[in-house]
Amino acid sequence: MDTVSLSGKELAAAMNADTRARAVALTENATAPHLALVVANDDPASAWYVNSLRKAADRLGIACDTIDLGPSADAATIRAELSARSEDPGIDGIMLQTPLPAGVTLEEVSSAIAATKDVDGVSPLSLGLLAAGRPGFAPATAAAVVELLDHHEIPLAGRRVVVVGRSNIVGKPLALLLLAKDATVTVGHSRSTDLAAITGSADVVVAAAGRIGLIGGDDIGEGAIVIDVGTNEAPDGAIVGDVDAESVRGRAAALSPVPGGVGPVTTALLMRQVVIAAEVRHSG
Repeated sequence: MDTVSLSGKELAAAMNADTRARAVALTENATAPHLALVVANDDPASAWYVNSLRKAADRLGIACDTIDLGPSADAATIRAELSARSEDPGIDGIMLQTPLPAGVTLEEVSSAIAATKDVDGVSPLSLGLLAAGRPGFAPATAAAVVELLDHHEIPLAGRRVVVVGRSNIVGKPLALLLLAKDATVTVGHSRSTDLAAITGSADVVVAAAGRIGLIGGDDIGEGAIVIDVGTNEAPDGAIVGDVDAESVRGRAAALSPVPGGVGPVTTALLMRQVVIAAEVRHSG
């Protein structure tokens, strides 16, 4: 079986072209969309991602501030910064970069982000709106998976989809987004009994647990669609996913690559959501 590559590059390029046009229109009629990136770590991978976001924002005509609170910032400091940015009328979107300092959880600080500016959909209120089917911003990575599947015209209604991973930023919100597409969704995780049997019966498998080689050819059914959300650093420094791509190719009908699959769509979607937030602000 020839395994089709579900690239996200073409989709991301189209999204970015639309986002740039909308950002230019806003800038001409009011002010440029404005993103605040709040960072409280010294993680090299995080620094690389933040830099890539800043470059993307610059290319698309979005103003971007990076607020570096340092790796020793406590929860109160982070919450205070998020609250201040939420109240700043010149800021349209706020993103809190992870990982956070030891002892600080995303759940305890993200509630300080106003839902209208929570462009990465990480606050409890944003997740609640998603669960209730109300308007709001979904976590960008989770939403990117659905965008990628839609772009490649992979049907979801009535199909069995297994999401491996239950984080609040990918696994759980993705399950809700897939349910909204009428998929039959199972969430697998580290405590699941016989995970391979669960994934092996799925039409679509989404690997989002942050473990290199978590899903291999023996873990999927013949002809399954496999979406790899993982971005892990291999011992040689390469970025690899959660899927053992070599063993999956030839068995899966389609596989999203790492890099070049979900990743570029996630960044493009995040930037689009900043522009949407700006459009809403200026329409009011």
